[in-house]
Amino acid sequence: MLALGIDPGSAICGYGFIENLRGQIIVKSYGVITTSPNALMQDRLLKIYNELDALIKTYKPQIMGVEKLFFGKNSTTAITVAQSRGIVLLAAAQNNLDLIEITPNEVKQSITGYGAATKEQVIYMVTKILNLSEPPTPDDAADALAIALAASYEADSFARRNLL
Repeated sequence: MLALGIDPGSAICGYGFIENLRGQIIVKSYGVITTSPNALMQDRLLKIYNELDALIKTYKPQIMGVEKLFFGKNSTTAITVAQSRGIVLLAAAQNNLDLIEITPNEVKQSITGYGAATKEQVIYMVTKILNLSEPPTPDDAADALAIALAASYEADSFARRNLL
């Protein structure tokens, strides 16, 4: 099963494609979609949508994992991330992808076994699990790979439960 993980953001939107072949996990692609802070928000969102839609059409994933919003102290950032997340959800719907929404703590639990793991611990485990020669960069791409892994694990677990 090919899974796409998305770490939504309006300035930097991370993506990662992994394929789970009966327990063997292969990285297909990862990176970021970046937008200019000087561009109008609607133009930034359009760029994210167009590039994400092109990636989906190229790789044809079956599922998309996307991080649920976490509201910290900065509500302005939360609003712009929410706008980007809406574009990501639109791309999933228009491409008929099964969507798995997952919290940051659920991602950390799935990847490291500890829901309060640090970013460094998550990146370390992503690097090991995916057998990468070096940690993925930037952090947004590493986060997207972690989300793809967690979504893949959840989809696999769901499929096994329904076959029993």
